[in-house]
Amino acid sequence: MRIITLAFVLLLITCEMSFSQKNPATEKRIQQLIKKMTLKEKVGMLHGNSKFYTSDIKRLGIPEWALSDGPHGVRAEMNRDNWQYAGWTKDSSTCFPPGTAMAASWNVELAKQRGFVLGEEARYRKKDVLLGPGINIIRSPLCGRNFEYLSEDPYLISQLSVNYIKALQSKDVAACVKHFVANNQEENRFVIDVNMSERALREIYLPGFKSSIIEGGALTVMGAYNKFRGEFCTENEYLGRTLLRNEFNFKGVYISDWDAVHSTEKAALAGLDLEMGTDKVNYNEWYFADPLIKAVKEGRVKESLVDEKVANILRIMIKTKVLDSKNREIGSINTKEHQQVAYRSAVEAIVLLKNEKELLPLKMNTLKSIAIIGDNATRKHCSGGFSSEIKALYEVTPLQAITGKYGKSIQINYAQGYEKQSHVAERSSTGQLNSDYVDWKLIGEAVEQAKKSDVAIVFAGLNHDFDSESFDRLHMHLPYGQETLIQEVTKANPKTIVVIIAGSPLELSGIAQRVPALVWAWYGGMEAGNAVVDVLSGKEFPSGKLPFTIPVSLNQSPAHALGNYPGHDLKVNYEEDILVGYRWFDTKRIEPQYPFGYGLSYTTFDITNAATDKKEYNKQEEVLVTLQIRNTGNLAGAEVIQLYSSQPICSVLRPKKELKAFQKVFLQPGEQKTIKLKVKVEDLAFYDEKESSWKIEPGEFVFHVATSAKDIKSSLSVIIK
Repeated sequence: MRIITLAFVLLLITCEMSFSQKNPATEKRIQQLIKKMTLKEKVGMLHGNSKFYTSDIKRLGIPEWALSDGPHGVRAEMNRDNWQYAGWTKDSSTCFPPGTAMAASWNVELAKQRGFVLGEEARYRKKDVLLGPGINIIRSPLCGRNFEYLSEDPYLISQLSVNYIKALQSKDVAACVKHFVANNQEENRFVIDVNMSERALREIYLPGFKSSIIEGGALTVMGAYNKFRGEFCTENEYLGRTLLRNEFNFKGVYISDWDAVHSTEKAALAGLDLEMGTDKVNYNEWYFADPLIKAVKEGRVKESLVDEKVANILRIMIKTKVLDSKNREIGSINTKEHQQVAYRSAVEAIVLLKNEKELLPLKMNTLKSIAIIGDNATRKHCSGGFSSEIKALYEVTPLQAITGKYGKSIQINYAQGYEKQSHVAERSSTGQLNSDYVDWKLIGEAVEQAKKSDVAIVFAGLNHDFDSESFDRLHMHLPYGQETLIQEVTKANPKTIVVIIAGSPLELSGIAQRVPALVWAWYGGMEAGNAVVDVLSGKEFPSGKLPFTIPVSLNQSPAHALGNYPGHDLKVNYEEDILVGYRWFDTKRIEPQYPFGYGLSYTTFDITNAATDKKEYNKQEEVLVTLQIRNTGNLAGAEVIQLYSSQPICSVLRPKKELKAFQKVFLQPGEQKTIKLKVKVEDLAFYDEKESSWKIEPGEFVFHVATSAKDIKSSLSVIIK
């Protein structure tokens, strides 16, 4: 992996400072360019001239601005004027595991490496803006885009997105953090009106965006489809002006999601800079095209406002060297180093949920036969999910990996087990998916293979008919009769391991008690098969932790327990307020199937001597928590130390605990390390709606050293003066 040098860190800091402070030379250059432009040329920069490009101004040396989908890889080239692929033969790219898998690694260094790789590949493909990361809160288990997003926790989201964005943008590519704000469901996403308290907005739904902009220096932000408090996000002045421009000091480009603009004057005044992706074939008819020129000529929009938007775009073009291409990153694609980062990303995301009698890791040298069962053992997932789909250079499936690695020494007995009965096209027309048919013929074949094998591995879960943009799932069940399949296979072979391939929470209560080993492997990207087989075989160890809570059933989840998903009359009120995810389960004392932050290891750890550096702090100080962790087992492993805070007595409701710091620690057998975790006292504040400001009430605070939201190792009490 690439080493982050001190010089590189200083470069990032310098770049971030110069951007936030507006470089005088850059601003002078921008104004000189704007003075030379006609109104038509200016407006031409504010809307797409195709699906993913904006117009150039050749006489001024301003090229087209090239945008690309890219949450976990640079998307294949599309036709300019429709959604069909252009049929290029040189647009395959490295495919990473998607957002929830990145969060499951709990590894900020891997987030950096991912940013470097995608930046290099975007530049190789001559892209200027990469549309990602998606950082919306996982509020409901059913949201179709959960797999693209990261977590239910704003702190975990912030740490990963900031590191990813800094690395990506160091390669002269602008990140586009999305979707601003509260795009937490796909159901009615174009029209749903989201309402929440200001406290919930500030404490849960904004922190990832705020950190991405202020700490990460994100150069572009994408406005969401939905309405927020009665107004579309792209024409919501509170979002576009008050928050983005004034509070976050955002000087980049505010871009619409594709076809998310509904007005000319209102969107322009609210701070939107760039309109992308309407269905109007004539690009001059877009809201920020001829109608904007007309609005300026009629005096409804000042030309100075158009100049402001053009300046925002030029600022990012200069920042990423679009106008100075001789000094710009050239990039590279599909290198061995890129593929290795994709592999590490898949390995470190894998979560071990259950491992009775240490069935895992498998002792491959003692096995004569293995049954590989399930459609997900052979299915490729990189090309699914709509805007996040990737044309991967290759994609290794689990069956391919285990056959290639062990097929000469172990008998591999494959059975499909269940059939993919759904098709995303069905859903487009009906909203439903035919997916619950139990195919007893396929189950019978799987049982026969399991009976004659030493071990059975069932690759179960979802695919991108379910984890997909545009649609929410209808339920949390395993589709295609998989629960029945797993039950029957386990009866035939008690040594059955279930591997879940999915990006969103699933109802696992029907199988969790029946199988001795349960693994969550996500969509693993192009190296998916290699990663999961290496973890199962012990070549690698599991070190992932759940980035969301897995409920026993859907009605445990707050949005569904309160009956406010997907809303009523195209309005949804976030009645659970700040109690999202584990905050709800902890505070309401509800026992989930698996808690946030949970994940087992092949080894054991001892965490001792946790202490704070002081017992009393003032509001300007920083709390330092130190502890020792020792690998007490016989195998190498990694543990994620999680630090939560709570305030037992407060004038407002506070969650039972909230994540404030974490660190992933790698240890050889017998190795011990001292860990230091820091928390700014100001980060212990809650948002006071009466005062419209952040507030810390003096008194006792408790820090919990933990390995999941449920597994607390020690608690440390301090006083905040």
